[in-house]
Amino acid sequence: LWPWLLASSGLSALVQLVTLPFFPDSPSYLLIQKGNEEACRKAIRKLWGEGDHQAEIDDIMKEKGAMASTKTLRVLEVIKERSLRWQLYILMTVMTTLQLCGINAIYFYSFEVFHTAKFEEYLIPYMSLGVGLCECLSSILCSTLIDRFGRKVLLWGGYMLMCSVLALLTMTLSLQHRFFWMHYFSVILIFLFVVFYGIGP
Repeated sequence: LWPWLLASSGLSALVQLVTLPFFPDSPSYLLIQKGNEEACRKAIRKLWGEGDHQAEIDDIMKEKGAMASTKTLRVLEVIKERSLRWQLYILMTVMTTLQLCGINAIYFYSFEVFHTAKFEEYLIPYMSLGVGLCECLSSILCSTLIDRFGRKVLLWGGYMLMCSVLALLTMTLSLQHRFFWMHYFSVILIFLFVVFYGIGP
């Protein structure tokens, strides 16, 4: 089953490869990068149907004007630019915490936790697949929640819940030899951690 599962990712790539030539170019790309207003209008009509789309074209023209007056900075210039310092700090903090939040350790040790919980050997790969499915579904849920609560709330809430789950998981793994039900609690915590990761970071 696993070879077929891995090969299935090629199916979506094949669908994209076949259908991509039939999709129109981005109107903003055609107008800003190519400077072709007629092709831009044609792409807009193809995407949004017939009608008066002058307001959208005016917005793209404003964006083009704003980009023309903005200087493109190199990497070192971005680092040295004082006005961008806080944005750079925030970006580095978010990316660092994303890498060090523990999701890789959860994925790496989940098989061992499932095995210790005395699940049948043939069920463990499906449970690992369920962990990945949880992340996928929670990411979809995040896309609906982000407009309602905002990115900041989801980040803070996600990280706080992940910290709480990791603390509980450390406790359940330490006590799993004393209480037989701790194994199952650890499994539940792994799924919860992945859900909170998908919703937050």
